[in-house]
Amino acid sequence: MLELLAPAGSMDALRAAVQSGANAVYLGSGPFNARQNAKNFTLEELPDAVRYCHIRGVQVHLTLNTLVTDREMEQAARTITAAVEAGVDAFIVQDLGLVSLLQQMAPELPIHASTQMSIHSLDGVLRAAAMGISRVVLARELSREDIAFICRNSPIEIEVFVHGALCMCYSGQCYFSSLVGARSGNRGQCAQPCRLTYGYGRYEEKYPLSLKDNCLIPWVSELERLGVASVKIEGRMKRPEYVAVATRLYRAAIDGRPVTTADMEDLERVFSRQGFTEGYYLHKTGPEMFGTRQTGGENRALLARARAGYENTEAPLVPIRFYAVVKGRQNTLLAVEDELGNICKTEGPRPELAVNRELTARSLGERLAKTGGTPYRCVETKSAVEPGLTLSAAAINAMRREVLTHLTAIRGRQRERELNSFSSVAVYPGTKKPPHWTAGVLTREQLTPLLLRMKPARLYVPLSVFAQGMDWMSRVSPQTELAVVLPRIIWDSEADAVRRALDVVHGLGVQLALCGNLGHISLARSRGFAVCGDYGLNLFNSRAMNTARNLGLESATVSFELSLPQIRDLSKPLPTELLAYGRLPMMLTENCVIRNRSGRCACRSGPTKLVDRRGEEFRVLKEQGSCRSVIYNGKKLYMLDKQAALRSLGLWALRLQFTTENPMEVDSTLASLQGRASFDPGSCTRGLYARGVE
Repeated sequence: MLELLAPAGSMDALRAAVQSGANAVYLGSGPFNARQNAKNFTLEELPDAVRYCHIRGVQVHLTLNTLVTDREMEQAARTITAAVEAGVDAFIVQDLGLVSLLQQMAPELPIHASTQMSIHSLDGVLRAAAMGISRVVLARELSREDIAFICRNSPIEIEVFVHGALCMCYSGQCYFSSLVGARSGNRGQCAQPCRLTYGYGRYEEKYPLSLKDNCLIPWVSELERLGVASVKIEGRMKRPEYVAVATRLYRAAIDGRPVTTADMEDLERVFSRQGFTEGYYLHKTGPEMFGTRQTGGENRALLARARAGYENTEAPLVPIRFYAVVKGRQNTLLAVEDELGNICKTEGPRPELAVNRELTARSLGERLAKTGGTPYRCVETKSAVEPGLTLSAAAINAMRREVLTHLTAIRGRQRERELNSFSSVAVYPGTKKPPHWTAGVLTREQLTPLLLRMKPARLYVPLSVFAQGMDWMSRVSPQTELAVVLPRIIWDSEADAVRRALDVVHGLGVQLALCGNLGHISLARSRGFAVCGDYGLNLFNSRAMNTARNLGLESATVSFELSLPQIRDLSKPLPTELLAYGRLPMMLTENCVIRNRSGRCACRSGPTKLVDRRGEEFRVLKEQGSCRSVIYNGKKLYMLDKQAALRSLGLWALRLQFTTENPMEVDSTLASLQGRASFDPGSCTRGLYARGVE
C-alpha cells in the first residue's frame, strides 16, 4: 500500500497529520534537521509524540538531514540515542558521516536518504542501497518517466515529494543562503533568497527563482502503479490547518475517493503561491511554474473546519476484532486483537437469565463496536452466546474499555532496539607537504598556453569541452593529471549519451573522473575511470571523509561551507583538495533561468546576470551538456594571497576554478599565483572560510 507521509513541525501539526489519515509523519528534534525555524520537538517531547503515533498505527521518521561538524557529532549521537529510546521508526539523513554514525549506533533502524543527497538516478539509488540505506527520497525535479525507470529497477524503497514548496535548486546543491548571509540550507538555516525579487542585467521587481508549490493529487494512483513506496507532503514550517487539509485530500486520493473542485480550492486557500504546478512531474518546465505567496486575509471558516477535524475528534484508525464468550454459570470472556496480532483479554461478570430481552451475538457485537472516542474501529466480532441469557450494557462497556486500555498500553510501548554507544573515528591529519595547485575550466578557451605550461598537478576539464575537440590535449604536460568533469546532474535518460562520451575520453588515455554526486561514481567506474570526489558530495566532517575513502575515491574536495579551522581539524584519509579561487556555485537549477526570461533557449549565447535589490550581481551560466542553469556568486572566491596560511591545513591541493574568465583573465590569475597575489574586496570574497556558516 502506498504510504502517505505528512509533516509534523509541532505537536498540533502531528495530531493534524495523524487524525487526517497519514500513515507516517516526519519530524525534527534538536539542531540537526533542515527546518530549524519550525517549532520541532524537544528530546523530552519525542517519546510522547512517538507513543501518540504508534498507538494509532502511524510511523515516525526523524529528520537528521543536515550537515554536521566534527564538534557536533557527539551531540548528534545523543539525539540518535534519545530517538532510538523513544522508538522512532526511521532516520532521514543527508550527511554521509551521519549515515556511518547511525550504522554504528543503531544498526537495526532504517536509514532514508534525504532529498538533500541529490539522488536523481538509478545509479544513485544503487549506490545508496550498497551503503545500507533502505529508502531514497528522489530529487523533486524528476519526471514521471524517470521515476518509473528507477522504481522498476530499484532494490530499495522509493519516496517522492508530491505536495508543497519547491526549491529552485536541486536539494543539497544550494549555497545561495550561505554565500549571501552565512545561513546554510544544508544546515537547516535557509533564508530563502530565492523568494526575493531580482532583475535580468539590472534590478527589477521580478521573481525568477520563486516556484509555485508542487501538487500531484491527480497522479497519486499512477505513482502507486509505478512502484513508489511513499508519497510525501512538504510543510514542517506550515500551520497545522495546512497539514490537516493537505493530508486529508491526499488520503482521499490514495483511497480512491473523489477530490472535488471545492476541495482543491480549499487546498489553494490554505496555502499556495498563485496556484500549484506539476511541471517537473510532466517534464514541462518554464515560466508557468513560477509564482509568489499572495498576502491577504485568512479564511477563518476554512481554518476552523480544519482544526475541528483534528482537535475535537478521534479518528478510528486502527482495525480491531473482538472475541466474546457468554455462557451460563461462568464469567464472561472478552478479547480484542489488533492488526499487529496483539491480543488483550479480560473477564466480566456471569450473565443472568433473560427476563425480557435476551443477549444475542448481534446485539453484543453492536455494543462492542461502540468505540467512539478511541483510535479503534471494530471490523469484526466473533461471539459464542448461549440463548436465554442477558448481560448489562454497563458490564459490556466496562470490559470493552478495559481491553482497549490494555491494548493502547501495549501499542504505546517502546520496542527495544540495538543501541551502541558513540565512538569516535580515526583521524588522519593529512600531508605536511606544501599543497599542489590544480585548475578547473568551463570552456575550451580557458585552456590557455600559459595554463598548460605552468603544469598544474591536475587539470579538470568538462566532458562537454572534450566533445568540442581534443587538439589541446597534446600540449598537456605528462606531469599534469588530466581529469574529466561529469555534470552534477545526469538523469537516467541522459546516461547512455554520457557513457558513450566517456568511452571516447577514456580511449584517449584519460584515467580520472571528477564526480559531485553519489550516483556518478559507478557510472564513471563502469567506463574505466578512477573517481575523484567534488564539492557536490558535501563532505563536511571526518566521518564523511572516511566514508569517501571507503567508497574508493582517489581524492576529495571538502565543502566550501567549512571554516579554515574546521578544515584543518578534518580527517584527511585521502588526498584532500580545497577550492581556493573562482566563482562559487550558488544554485543548480532544472529550470533554465535564461530561457525563462526570453521564452527561448538562449543559454548557449553566454552568461547573463541576475541583479538583486542591493545591486549585487549573480552570473548565470549553462550547465555543461544540458539546458540546466548554474547561478554563480558575483564576487570571486580569492585565497591565493593566503597560500602560506593554507599550508598548515594538511591539504593535498588548492584548486583554481575558472568560470566566466576570458583567456586574458585566466592568465592574469595564474600570474598572481606566482607570488603577485593581492585581495580586492570590491570584486573578491573570502567565501565562508573565515566565518563558516550557521
